[in-house]
Order: sequence, then structure tokens, then C-alpha cells
Amino acid sequence: MYYAIVFLPLVGFLIAGLFGRVIGARPSELITTAFLFIAAALSWVAFFQVGFGHGAVRIQIAQWFSSGDLMVDWALRIDTLTAIMLIVVNTVSALVHLYSIGYMHEDPHRPRFFAYLSLFTFAMLMLVTADNLVQMFFGWEGVGLASYLLIGFWYQKESANAAAMKAFIVNRVGDFGFLLGIFLIFVLFKTVNFDQIFPRVAEFEKAQFHFLGFDWNALTLACLLLFMGAMGKSAQFLLHTWLPDAMEGPTPVSALIHAATMVTAGVFMVARLSPVFEYAPDALTVVTVIGGITAFFAATVGLVQNDIKRVIAYSTCSQLGYMFVALGVGAYSAGVFHLFTHAFFKALLFLGAGSVIHAMHHEQDIRAMGGLRKYIPFTTGMMAIGTLALTGFPFSAGYYSKDAIIEAAYAAHSPAGSFAFLATVVAAFMTSFYSWRLFFLTFEGKARWNGEAHTHEGAEHNASGHDVSHAHADHSHDDHGHGAHKPHESPLVMLIPLLVLAIGAVVAGFAFSGAFIGHGYEHFWKGAIFTRPDNKILEDMHHLPGWVPLLPTVMMVLGFLLAVWMYLIDTKKPAQIAADHPILYRFLLNKWYFDELYDAIFVRPAMALGRFLWRTGDGKIIDGLGPDGISARVLDVTRGVVRVQTGYLYHYAFAMLIGVAALVTYYLFRGAH
Repeated sequence: MYYAIVFLPLVGFLIAGLFGRVIGARPSELITTAFLFIAAALSWVAFFQVGFGHGAVRIQIAQWFSSGDLMVDWALRIDTLTAIMLIVVNTVSALVHLYSIGYMHEDPHRPRFFAYLSLFTFAMLMLVTADNLVQMFFGWEGVGLASYLLIGFWYQKESANAAAMKAFIVNRVGDFGFLLGIFLIFVLFKTVNFDQIFPRVAEFEKAQFHFLGFDWNALTLACLLLFMGAMGKSAQFLLHTWLPDAMEGPTPVSALIHAATMVTAGVFMVARLSPVFEYAPDALTVVTVIGGITAFFAATVGLVQNDIKRVIAYSTCSQLGYMFVALGVGAYSAGVFHLFTHAFFKALLFLGAGSVIHAMHHEQDIRAMGGLRKYIPFTTGMMAIGTLALTGFPFSAGYYSKDAIIEAAYAAHSPAGSFAFLATVVAAFMTSFYSWRLFFLTFEGKARWNGEAHTHEGAEHNASGHDVSHAHADHSHDDHGHGAHKPHESPLVMLIPLLVLAIGAVVAGFAFSGAFIGHGYEHFWKGAIFTRPDNKILEDMHHLPGWVPLLPTVMMVLGFLLAVWMYLIDTKKPAQIAADHPILYRFLLNKWYFDELYDAIFVRPAMALGRFLWRTGDGKIIDGLGPDGISARVLDVTRGVVRVQTGYLYHYAFAMLIGVAALVTYYLFRGAH
């Protein structure tokens, strides 16, 4: 069964990738989608068998390589944490495959697209089933490669190529830290296998390691380096800039990579290495603070974005911050629980946004929408369910998992936990506001897609000076305009995945909260997540002041009411606020100017250095003094020799006389000595 779960996506990739042109687009779609649905069904079987049954298994596939002390096997580690990731990855991927059959039906390169989707899924499965750090890094890099191919799928678009490169390069920054962390773990433990590392972590609690001129606690340093990799892959603060630009890929890619799978790889990695992080409290403090900052930062930027996919992308970034807050305060299961529920409602929102874009003939700017509820009622209902779950409406999936994280941050009773509690509560208010802002501007009010001028936030454009969040057409390579067409509901093949994900967004919270974070915790996890005996965070979460569990719901209601007032009642208010506070508005619209800052600090100096090394170092010095210089001098000499070869006899006779005179002179002087 586990072989089928892991390798069916690989088989689908090979068939569609190697033979797609031969068998055609339709067979490629059907084969890859069928394989993913089989893998998804088996993943649910595995989830119930492992989580509620006999526990973990290890499946040896082969010995990968051996080099000195480094012995690496290729094996599948199947425990509760792996089983959760299997259903997240394969379920969302299967639904995205099905959705893509309808969404990409006009694209001439569908076999390549479906091959990339299946390759990404296989790489992600390699990551989550890894039995050692090297195998995890293999999947980690495979996911990075596949995401580069998918984000840049429409390679004719310059913006898509730039976004793919940006994602690849920013992730390499994090991956460099991840690789150093793996090296340090091997130096300490002489192995990369989890089963040999985890039992011995306590031995190195006080170990020191000299690095960059300082003596560090070895485990703290290793965890910080590993977390650097998680920051890149999971788009945390400072390494987040690639995530919004990655919306240049097709919408199904956004749902697969940036809602449920790739961006959660960092969360999974920290949860998997919980035995190591538990003995590095300083590193956990950093994880908590970075998570809190990310939750707050991304929520502020999401307040003013106008591209429907970018709003959801910043929401993803913010929710990932929540997950790291949970990990940082030691509530690993709460973080993984939010990962699990978030996969359903965020994939639902992304695919719902794709249905809106499809209905609007590839328009993505929410200021050019409005009044869509009566044209696409099913999509509207699905987006409403996703929005309720995201904002934490009572008894939805997000209500159970997101509120648990806020409660855990409060229960930590530490300065970092208090900071994260405040940041996540404020972020909950902003999440509710910008989520309902997106919903109301898209589905309610007057239609703004039939040639009427943009209302509500048209003046925000003027306040900003320039609209940096201009929505890029998802299908701009095949744009046939939307002015003369009425919005229409998507085909059934696109609506079925929305319905399935909506069920998950409603049910996943209350159905599994007891197992993930309730009294059935230990029986469910069976040691897949390690906590030290003094870590009582899950117990403390149930003994909080009464106002703490109520606070996230209050924030959700306040954000909803503010959105109602500004976008349904007093619709001129947003433009007025933007005009009254142009500096703040530009600051948020330009995403805190991180792109401009990085451009000034890193990109331009790197480009200048590259030009110098190319033109001066390579062109003038190496080539100028080397091959080009020598060849030029040879040409100069030959040109001079050619001038001597005149063909006149008296010239040659004159040269011979000069030669004779020179020889006579030489011998005369030689004889004189």
C-alpha cells in the first residue's frame, strides 16, 4: 500500500512527461489524476490504520549510499505525523489534478503541466516519508525544483519567469542554512538517521560548538540553521518575498504549492525534529517570535491588496506564522492540526478564486468585480465557507485549530509567548477584515465588470501614486477579454473539488480536534511528536481565563463588522482613509518595501559585481591579457611581416646586404674581444 501511495505520482509523472506528446493531453490528464485519487484513497486508509490503529512502521526500500561514517538508507518512515501529511498532500493534489482538467482545458501544454504536478507531489511525498535528513533534503530540493517549473509554467510571460527565479533563489538562501544544520547534526551525532539521533539528543544538551568566532550551544545552533531552511520554504518574515510573486503560476499551482503542501514543509520539518528542538529552548524562542511577526506582518499587507490571489497568498503567509507560533511554544500538535485544517480551507479559497477568475474571463483585480453572487452562486457559497473557516467562525475547521494556537501562546507564560499572543490576536482581527473585504468586493455590491469605473477603492490607486498590486491575468497568454461577456459558473469538473474541500473546511476541525490536541492526544500521536516531561502546554491550554478562548471570536466578529461597514454601507470610506493616510497606505501596498530594500542591498550590488567581473575581470583582464591579447599581438606581428614580403627583387637584395653587414659587424666585434 505504501509503495503505491508514494510511487503512483512518480509513475504518472513519467507517463505524462515522457509520452505525453504521443498519447495526447486527455490521456495524460486522466492517468495522472486517476493515480493521485488512488494514492489519496490509500492515504486515508493509512491515516486511520496508523493514527487510530497499530502505530508506526518503517519500510526499507534500498541502501542509498555509504561514505565513511555516513550511511544513508532510502526508507519510508510511516508514523502519525507522516500519515497526516500523506492525506494532506495526496488529497489536495488529487483534487487539484481534477480541477486542472477544467481550468487548463484551453492550454496546449497540458501533458507538461500534469507531469509537473505529479512530480511535485512525488517530491513532497519523499520529504514527508523521509527516515533521515539526507532523504528529507532530497525531497526538499525536489519540491523546490518542481515549484520553479510550475510557477514558471507560462514561460512566455516575463513576470512568470522572474517569479520562478525569485522563488528558486530565495529558497536557496534558506536551504543553505538547512544544509549547514544537517552537517552540524552529522558532526554531533555521526549519523543522519532519525532513529539514531532522537534517543541521544539529551546527551548534547550542554554541548558547545565554535562557529563564526563564537562558542554556541550546539543544539541551539543546529536548530537555528535548520529553522533558516524552514523560513525559506514556509515564507517566514525576511524570506517571505517569493510567496506573493509565485501567484504568477496557474491558480491550481497556487492551491497545491502555496496552500497545502510546499509551504508547510518547514512546519513539518520542525515538528519532525521536535526531539531536537525541545532541547534548544532559545531556538524555540526565535521560532515563536518569527512566527508572531510573520502572522502580523502578512496580515497588514493583506489589508490593501487588490489581486484576489495575492490577498489569499498573504493570508497563507500569515497562517504559516500561526503554525510556527504553536511550534515555538511547544504545542507541536496544535501547529500540525492547523496545518491539517488550513490545507482544506486555503485550497478551497485558492480554487474558489480560480473559479472566479474563470468566470471573469481571467480578471484578477477585485476592484473590477462585484455583484457576482447572482451569476456564480455555487462558487460564492464555497468561498463563503472557506472565508468562515479562515476567520475562525465557531465550529468551522479554523475555529478549532487557530484558536488553539492563540490559547497555546497565552498558556506559554513567556515573553515570546506573550508577544506571539498579542500578534496573533491582532492578526485574527485583520484576517477577518481582509477576508470579508475580498468577499464583499467580489460577490456583493454593484457590478464593476461591465465597463463601469472602479468604485470603493478607485481612489486608493491615486493615494498610492502607483498601483503596485495590479492584478496579472492568470491566462494572459490566452486572454480574450471580459468586457463583453457575462460571468458564468465553472464546469462541474472544477466545482466538485470545491465541494469536497468545503466539507473538509467544515468537518475537519471538530472531527479530529480530540485526537490532535484533546484527551486522545497520546494514543493518536504514539510518540511521533516528542515533548519533554516539563512541557505541559496542552494541559495548560484547558485552564485559561474565560476571556482568552473568547478573544479570537470577538476579533473575528469585529473584523467582519468593520468590513460590512466599509464595503457594504459606507463604501466611500476605504478611499477616504487611503487618501487621508497616503504614507501608511503606500507602505502597506508596497509590502513594507521589502522588495525595494532587498533590491538595493542584494540585487543591485550583485548585478553590479557581476557586470564588473564580466566586463572588466573577464573581458578586459582575462580575455584582454590572455587569449584575445595574445591573438591580437600575433596578428600585429604577421601584419608587419606581410609588409616586408613585397615581391620586389631589389628589396630582397637590400635585406641580404643588411644581413651580411650585420654578420660582418658581429664577427668584427667578437674578434675584438
